[in-house]
Amino acid sequence: MSTAAPVIAPFDGSSVCLFCGSSDAADPIYTKAASDFGAATAKAGWRLVYGGGGVGLMGASARAAHEAGGRVVGIMPAFLRSRERLFDDVETIVVTSMHERKQLMYDQSDAFVVAPGGIGTLEEVVELLSWKRLDLHGKPVIFLNINGFWETFFALMRQSVETGFTPASFLQAWTVCDTVEEAMAVLTADAAPETLKHDHR
Repeated sequence: MSTAAPVIAPFDGSSVCLFCGSSDAADPIYTKAASDFGAATAKAGWRLVYGGGGVGLMGASARAAHEAGGRVVGIMPAFLRSRERLFDDVETIVVTSMHERKQLMYDQSDAFVVAPGGIGTLEEVVELLSWKRLDLHGKPVIFLNINGFWETFFALMRQSVETGFTPASFLQAWTVCDTVEEAMAVLTADAAPETLKHDHR
């Protein structure tokens, strides 16, 4: 098995990674938000990095970004190609494992947006926040909290702080946005954070 790193064409702008669900059974409000976010990244001139699938919120975001003229890079483990139906219309890198997928998504991104999703999305963001807790990165992490989807997760994180397992400063490791427009405003204002008060919950 080759250990050579996957090759991704150079990109000179900003890249934002979207973690989100791959289920077609999700409430359409979540799928629309993912689609709106994909289109917004293209309009902003940002590259969208995502999990490579053509289903669920993943597929909706990638299609919208692609159709709006944006650059999209999907990163997909080989064993998921049939389950998550590779979206071949955009640049896609096929890797060997979930670990390699996450590492490459991290390496290729300047910021992360976490939309609603299932256990896979949760696993991705927990590892990302764990890395941030360990000072392995300082990249922005934004929860797209459509319909309050992530409120129970925030409650669990607060319980972790209240019971002494995590320092209170950890609650500043992410920003919460209730709409795509708010998430785009936070991403746009990141270079000048004094222009926007971030909600960490």
